[in-house]
Amino acid sequence: MSPKRELVLDAAIDLLGSSGIRALTHRAVDAAAGMPVGSASNYFRTREALLIGIAERLSARDYADWEVFNRQPAPRTIDELIEGIAAFVVYAARIDRIRTLARYVLFLEAQTTPALQESVQQGHLLLTELVGTLLVSAGGDQGAAQILVDQFDGIILHQVMNPTTGFDPRPALDRLVRALINGTAH
Repeated sequence: MSPKRELVLDAAIDLLGSSGIRALTHRAVDAAAGMPVGSASNYFRTREALLIGIAERLSARDYADWEVFNRQPAPRTIDELIEGIAAFVVYAARIDRIRTLARYVLFLEAQTTPALQESVQQGHLLLTELVGTLLVSAGGDQGAAQILVDQFDGIILHQVMNPTTGFDPRPALDRLVRALINGTAH
């Protein structure tokens, strides 16, 4: 992907996450990216193409983030798995809040845009597969990945929409992960 195209998409993600779907126009993306008028339109002729480009860029950036999180050795214990997932949840809800909001806007928009829905689903599948791999490395079952992803997605959504002081997802994740791996909540 060309650096200018990435710049356009990153500006679109920031605009979508900070101002919502109504603010997302080609002209607004050009302004946010500091590019000449018509730049976004040259890369993405339609709004649908722009939304799909955003979804693909989000997936690429998410994958890069997961690579950083996973440069650590794979979790060998339940505690290591819980710590890693909790760190990701805090990162998504706090540090990367704008990008997370952009993702949720895309989730909603995908319900009426079939091509976007496919792109969003592919990103979600990649995340679920990765979490499944992490579960297996900590002694769990890959089949429980969807439950875990759905749960931490919900935790992130609630924290983004209603930020709380002292946010710590560990207790909830601890109970869930232990229940998924051991078959009992602790």
